[in-house]
Order: sequence, then C-alpha cells, then structure tokens
Amino acid sequence: MDLHIIGQQAVNGLILGSIYGLIAVGYTMVYGIIGMINFAHGEIYMVSAYLTAIFLALLTAFGLQSLPVVLFLTLLLTMAFTALYGWTVERLAYRPLRGSTRLAPWISAIGISLVLQNYVRISQGARNQGIPVLLEGKFRLQAAAGTVQITHVQVVIVLVALASMAVLTWIMHHTSLGRCCRATQQDRRMAELLGVDSGRIIATVFALGAAMAGVAGVLVTLNYGSFDFYIGFVTGIKAFTAAVLGGIGSLPGAMLGGVVLGLAESLFSGFVNTDYKDVFAFAILVLVLIWRPSGLLGRPEVEKV
Repeated sequence: MDLHIIGQQAVNGLILGSIYGLIAVGYTMVYGIIGMINFAHGEIYMVSAYLTAIFLALLTAFGLQSLPVVLFLTLLLTMAFTALYGWTVERLAYRPLRGSTRLAPWISAIGISLVLQNYVRISQGARNQGIPVLLEGKFRLQAAAGTVQITHVQVVIVLVALASMAVLTWIMHHTSLGRCCRATQQDRRMAELLGVDSGRIIATVFALGAAMAGVAGVLVTLNYGSFDFYIGFVTGIKAFTAAVLGGIGSLPGAMLGGVVLGLAESLFSGFVNTDYKDVFAFAILVLVLIWRPSGLLGRPEVEKV
C-alpha cells in the first residue's frame, strides 16, 4: 500500500470532512433545540453557492481590486443572506406548524426545499454555473513516504472551518444567546417562564445554522469552481449523515462526524472504487449506530417521568 497515496487521500478527506461538518452543524443545532430535522438545509447550502458567484461579480464590478477584501466581504454577505434564508424557512415551514404533529413540519420543509430548487433553476438556469480560479498555488509537504500536496484554497477551507466552529462554540458557551439556546433546548416551557423568548431563539438558531451552510457554500465554490441547482440534495444527505454519525445535537460531534465521513469516502475512493464510496460511507454509519445508537459523541436521551 502506497503511503504517499494514503497521505494525499487523508488530506483530501480532511478538506471534504470540514465541509460536511460545517453543513452538519445546521442540522444538529436545529435538532438540538426543537427535536426536528430541517430538510431544507441542503438547499440553503446550494443557494449560498450562487450567492458567492453573484457577490464576487458585484464586488468586482464596483471596482474592488484587493482579492482578500473581496473574498472576506463575499463571505460576510453570503452568511448574512443565507441566515436570512434560514430565518425565513423557520417562519414559513416550522413556526406555523409548531403545535401540529411532528410529521407536518418535516413535510413542509421538504416542500420548501423543492421550492428553493426550482426557484434557483428558473432564476439562474439549469446548466452548470462556475467562477474562475481565484486562489492558485499549492504547498508541497515532504515526508518519508513521499510528497503530499495541499492547495492554498484547501488551507483556507481548513482555517475558515476551524475559525467558524470556534466562534460558534464560543457563542454557545460564553454569551447570553448561548445560555438562552441551552435553556430552550433543555426545557422550553421553563425557559419561557423565566423570560426567554423561545420563538426568537429558535429563529436565531435556524439563522446561525444557515450561516454555517453559507460558509461551506463559499468554500466549496472557491475550491471546485462549479455548481448547479441540485448540489444541495446529495451534499445535504451527506451532511445529515455526518450529524447522525457524530451524534445529532452535538456541535463537536457534527464536525467529528463530517471528518470521519470525509476520510472514509476519500480513502475508499483512492484505494477501492469511487463508484461505491457512498455505499461505504453509509455502511460505516450503520455499523456505528449499531455499536453506539446515539452517535460518536451523542448522549442517550433520558425520558423524563
């Protein structure tokens, strides 16, 4: 077995896993606070890819020449707009049905995802879209087993993913918003009796999760350069798998699940067959859930009596 290939595929898997982890955060945050899955989350990631291309074009047209400034403003604007999309999904698909059966909001969210898909297809066209390569160059890491290459874009992906998770973790554990989120997650009715506006908190969680998907959309677009209106479906399923694998409801679990899934796919593709990488990834999920039903870092639910 070639150690050089293992190292290169491990790097590729880490990059892919970072993307899965960022998107999985949205799933795990929403589930953690209301116990439901936002099935429109993958489409918000898809929308963020188009927003990235649009903002890059607009900022360049306005005369901004500094690439770091353009990329930073694109990231901020995309996060803001995707957060607005997440807030809108909560208002339209979840809030009106909060007192209904558990199945109704899920069906409503699936409907929202189909609306977003077709809205983008009609407004932007069904053909693949793309942006030019903005960050060129690569690093070559020398090791005893050989040379491992990592591009500048991949370095940016890892750094931004780690920074985003660090900021989100700080918000959840060291701010009043985070305390309100944890209180709403533990006991919504008691939190409301203590003055917490649970409706506002739930909407904020949807917006924060969507903003993380926006970060992932910017990074993936810069890395691969092409996208279409259907990318949210497959990537959304993979990210949901990562959230379940790491332990739905756990922020560190979402990132860990993403990294494990990304490494599994990448290594399997490099040494076995690319066509069956999805089968292998889901097989790992099944085995982990058989061994640990709550996921790698999840906690078993304790029923209150």
